[in-house]
Amino acid sequence: MNNQSFSLQPFPATGQLLKIKIAGNIARNVNKLTIQYTLFGDIEKIALASPSATPSRKHELWQETCFEFFLGIKNSQRYWEFNLSPAGDWNVYRFDGYRQGMQEEAAFSTLPFIIQQQADSLELTLDVDLDKIILQEQALEVAITTVIKQTDVEVTYWALNHRGAEADFHRRDSFILEL
Repeated sequence: MNNQSFSLQPFPATGQLLKIKIAGNIARNVNKLTIQYTLFGDIEKIALASPSATPSRKHELWQETCFEFFLGIKNSQRYWEFNLSPAGDWNVYRFDGYRQGMQEEAAFSTLPFIIQQQADSLELTLDVDLDKIILQEQALEVAITTVIKQTDVEVTYWALNHRGAEADFHRRDSFILEL
């Protein structure tokens, strides 16, 4: 099993930041991926969608508060973007290369995850079987990110690192964790 902790950093050019911290861990056991995010701090100042009675696949979740991660196959341009809304909605996109050939990943018809909210924290945990898209012996490169929309409408971008002049989660040089 490969298990790694992470802590996300806001994009440096971000305006007024809330007093929050985003941390978690990610693990790959055989070909099952588990990722857990914990958001601590002033969560009452974060725009969080109400839990959906029927979570479903939705587009443009990154327009609101959204937990994301990107999986790339080592030595390949192909990668996947996973979007997880605190409301329970989700999507997975496949790319042939940097922002190229974006398609909904049809291998997933559901993507259930657990959300637990407290007064000063929100935790999201996802277990996903990667056999549908990646072979067990393929090494993965991972980027972990989050979009935080504040109640005052300002949006901040969080990632393991920020490699460019603009916040760009698709940059392959930001896929720095290996699983």
